[in-house]
Amino acid sequence: MDKEEIKALVKKENISYIRLQFTDMLGNIKAVEIPNAKLDDALENKVMFDGSSIEGFVRIKEADMYLYPDLDTFLALPFEDDKYGNVARIICDVYTPDGKPFKGDPRYILKQEIKRMQKSGIFEFDVGFEPEFYLFRLDESGEPSLKISDKASYFDLMPFDGCEVTRRDIALTLERMGFIVQTSHHEVGPGQNEITFKYDDVLTSCDRVQTFKQVVQVVARKHGYLATFMPKPIEGQAGSGMHTNCSLFSKEGQNLFYDPDDKMQLSLLCKKWISGILRHCQELALLTNPSVNSYKRLVSGFEAPIYACWSDANRSALIRIPAAREQATRTELRNVDCFANPYLALAGILECGLQGIETINEKDIIPPVYDNIFSLAEEEIASRGIEHLPETLHEAILIFKKSVILKNVLGEHTYEKYIIAKELEWKNYHMSISSYEIKHDLGR
Repeated sequence: MDKEEIKALVKKENISYIRLQFTDMLGNIKAVEIPNAKLDDALENKVMFDGSSIEGFVRIKEADMYLYPDLDTFLALPFEDDKYGNVARIICDVYTPDGKPFKGDPRYILKQEIKRMQKSGIFEFDVGFEPEFYLFRLDESGEPSLKISDKASYFDLMPFDGCEVTRRDIALTLERMGFIVQTSHHEVGPGQNEITFKYDDVLTSCDRVQTFKQVVQVVARKHGYLATFMPKPIEGQAGSGMHTNCSLFSKEGQNLFYDPDDKMQLSLLCKKWISGILRHCQELALLTNPSVNSYKRLVSGFEAPIYACWSDANRSALIRIPAAREQATRTELRNVDCFANPYLALAGILECGLQGIETINEKDIIPPVYDNIFSLAEEEIASRGIEHLPETLHEAILIFKKSVILKNVLGEHTYEKYIIAKELEWKNYHMSISSYEIKHDLGR
């Protein structure tokens, strides 16, 4: 799209406000809203904001930042109130006053990694997300309660599935916005749902999953629910993940993971990719599972992976190969959750996979595991050289602090800011008193 097309769309869609949107270091969506009268300023990259107020950005003396709209991301938002005209959004890249990309912008970091991939001879990195979420009822004052929307389970329908109408409304809203919705269903946990949409190139998919989370939360609230992407909101129930399906393509459109002559129909490149990610998955954990609560999900007994292994048939594995082959051949990374900043997490995943492709010899490829890992003794798991994912945010931080590969991906600025933010999160959690401690220790 070009500037004139954007102006024509604003007029045609009766857009009164434009939301200039970007993502901070922790994955939170931020925006500057402008009336349509200021559209020309936005299209000329003249809209500023205070970068010192954004997590992981800059110091006060370097506060001025500029938003450069990516015109192809212009999108009318049908879920917004149109009483005074409609609202649209444009996803922006962040620039410094001297006209250079801000190196701490998560979208810029992913773009740099895409360039590095293309220089290596791989043309496209496609990603499909499978985000899960819970619905909790809002009380009379509009505040979230801990009452779940229903008591249904996997693939249930009404009358057990109390949120079917809400889920359908979310899916239809996404379709009005250009999403190609693939599946929509009740998940394992009571009040838990999953909606998936068609894969695309990694940058587009990361943009879309950020928009997806907005739509889910806004539409759910209109139905009287709070939608939460918290990895483990209910003790003893299934956690919510964001399985991340990855595939690499050549310039001619060939899926580089597929090899019809291999026993598993997987290319050598694919197996090297898998091995690279498994080698570095402990370092990646702080990006793929960035919160205290993330590690309450990564426990045995709930199909969430906790061991660094892969398989084409085993759902206890960290990386699973879905049955589809040829152009649909892909790797499914199962530990990622929705609290991950998608741009940073995918930049890290891509680099670790590329490192595997470039540096791992065929004889060093990690073999698949067909046993149910959760049924094996820890001694046997260790004897096979299968490593455990970090069990707490603190452990993930310590491993991340030693990661040379991820420091290079994020750049020194974001790498150091990210560690500071996560150490503060762990410190605050470590000093808090939980309901478990009150329940078990108050009367002792």
